[in-house]
Amino acid sequence: MGGGGKIPYPKHVWSPAGGWYGQPKNWRQNTITMGALVLGFGLMALNLSANLEHRERMPEDGRFFPSRWWSKEIREHQKTKEST
Repeated sequence: MGGGGKIPYPKHVWSPAGGWYGQPKNWRQNTITMGALVLGFGLMALNLSANLEHRERMPEDGRFFPSRWWSKEIREHQKTKEST
């Protein structure tokens, strides 16, 4: 039921992905490093997007609006609204 062992493969083949049955010893560290890089670039893109965001119309009160958490313009609008 296990499907048998590994099939014979040519030993001289090289590929960036590791070839047949590639399993680098530091795969876990590589995965964590790339995950951190992707997360870092994603956070930088989110920050840039939040800084460039401009609204002509502010969201209605009581409605769920995720960008209320990071948009400076909306937060300032809500502070001025609460202070009045």
